[in-house]
Amino acid sequence: MEQMNRAVKDLAVITGASAGIGLATACRFIDSGYEVVCMSRRPCPREGVESLAVDLASPDSTVILQDWIAKKIRRKRRIVLIHNASTSWHDSAESVDLEELRSMLNLSVVAAAGLNQLLLPSMTEGSSVIYLGSTLSTKAVPDSFSYITAKHAVVGMMRATCQDLFGKGVHTVCICPGTTDTEMLRSLFSEEILQRLGRMASVGRLILPDEIAEVIFMAANTPVLNGTLIDANYGQREQ
Repeated sequence: MEQMNRAVKDLAVITGASAGIGLATACRFIDSGYEVVCMSRRPCPREGVESLAVDLASPDSTVILQDWIAKKIRRKRRIVLIHNASTSWHDSAESVDLEELRSMLNLSVVAAAGLNQLLLPSMTEGSSVIYLGSTLSTKAVPDSFSYITAKHAVVGMMRATCQDLFGKGVHTVCICPGTTDTEMLRSLFSEEILQRLGRMASVGRLILPDEIAEVIFMAANTPVLNGTLIDANYGQREQ
């Protein structure tokens, strides 16, 4: 039995691992010997990563996830659950579309809470729940109402998760990346604005997804960070 237990790989479940930070994180974990599962509408392009096609913003996603977990996880094991899936658009308190806000909260908050409920019973000591926040998890700028609202909620979820799992050997961290060079970011801003955003960091450029993936990997394997909010932004010049 002991030899069989050692043969079971640690499992990393990553939402939104088809691109950007999620993809870089999937690569980091699979390179370190983890079994990696991507939960996303699009498949993860990295060879060896199992992809589960699911729209986490949809209320129907819970049924798909329940079926997958029942088939996939036969017994307790060390699991790293990474809530990375996100989306963004420009809106404001005056112009917010309530259906779009509801969809964003479903993706960032409700789906994460549902996944926690489904996977926590299978997590052994040493497992972790990692949330991806943002620089905008603790402050605000104009015209990002829904995104900022959702990312503030993510911080609250991490802190509540820490309290509710106290003493169970499962730790939780929220990583707040600075402006990172992802497909989503490039879909929102012109090259001129991207360069200006990059100059706000002390290194004078946008952060790379691989750099954030390294922080996520470290946090997942460092239980002393339980309940911690980590700003991963190279330092940021306020404007």
